[in-house]
Amino acid sequence: MNRIKTVALVLLALVCNQLVQAQQRPHYTQYILNNYIINPAVAGIENYTDIKISHRHQWVGILDAPVTTYVTVHGSIGKEDSRTNPTTFSPEGENPRGRAYWESYTSAKPHHGWGFTMINDRTGALNRFSAYGTYAYHLGIGPRTSLSGGISVGVTNNSLNTSKLLFDNPIDPAVASSGYLNKLRPDVNAGLWLYSADFFAGISAQQIMNQGLEFSGNTLTTNAKSYPHLFFTAGYKLYAGEDFSIIPSAVIRYVDPLPLGVDLNVKAQYRDRIWLGAGYRVNDGLSAMLGVNISNVFNIGYAYDYTTSPLQNFTKGTHEIVLGFMLGNKWGDLCPRNLW
Repeated sequence: MNRIKTVALVLLALVCNQLVQAQQRPHYTQYILNNYIINPAVAGIENYTDIKISHRHQWVGILDAPVTTYVTVHGSIGKEDSRTNPTTFSPEGENPRGRAYWESYTSAKPHHGWGFTMINDRTGALNRFSAYGTYAYHLGIGPRTSLSGGISVGVTNNSLNTSKLLFDNPIDPAVASSGYLNKLRPDVNAGLWLYSADFFAGISAQQIMNQGLEFSGNTLTTNAKSYPHLFFTAGYKLYAGEDFSIIPSAVIRYVDPLPLGVDLNVKAQYRDRIWLGAGYRVNDGLSAMLGVNISNVFNIGYAYDYTTSPLQNFTKGTHEIVLGFMLGNKWGDLCPRNLW
């Protein structure tokens, strides 16, 4: 029994540490490149199939620090576009995404969105794998403003690798035979997304079902919880001349009973080609970002986070990369029309 209690205490310590660091759900420094990973209502916002692949290694240098990998795919059904000319047909020397381009922007006609998400998030002995299918619906609510709602339904598998746990008596045969302990649970996420040519704002909830994370095996029975996470997202587009746009944005995370988590970011983009960004995660760190829209099919973004919390004495920072693919992009846009 003492050894069982030891395992339980270690597990609870890991789970509680995740809660303190708001790590039941992963951080995404480059959420501006893929708001769908936070809010299912974004699915189908463009007229092509959007694929994102990301890998994030958090707190490099700290043993068993969080590592997150995800793949998202989403597209539209029945989406009509009011444009008559692809952006690539603009006059020579003129910015294809200048002010003239946005003057013709209109709200979305009613259409459906679909999506699929896979996320693997590993921290030490704990691993969380999730897979979701998404449905969304978009409609115009004004001449230049649209609203969408979406829901993702799927499963999560929480696993504990007991071989990574430390014991006073590591050769105990009961402990050594336990291996992986797994718990499969249904999961639901939902959200709303308001967007136009100049701004976006969204609210979403993840882990709505608020379920237990108990593991049961020959060596361990313990109880913990998954907590619902609320996300509030907003951004606004400003112009600095004809060739540059500046997009300040923010994400606020709320998990009861933790303090609010706040990410503040700014992205400066030159035409459709290249962008730079900077961010501040309150009480946690600073970030620098760089992205290139290589073609109307492929783009890439990279972010580096510098930790300002006491962890800075032990880590070399955080690296995050996002690869984007735009399949069926018939208009030749180098960057999204509704997610800039």
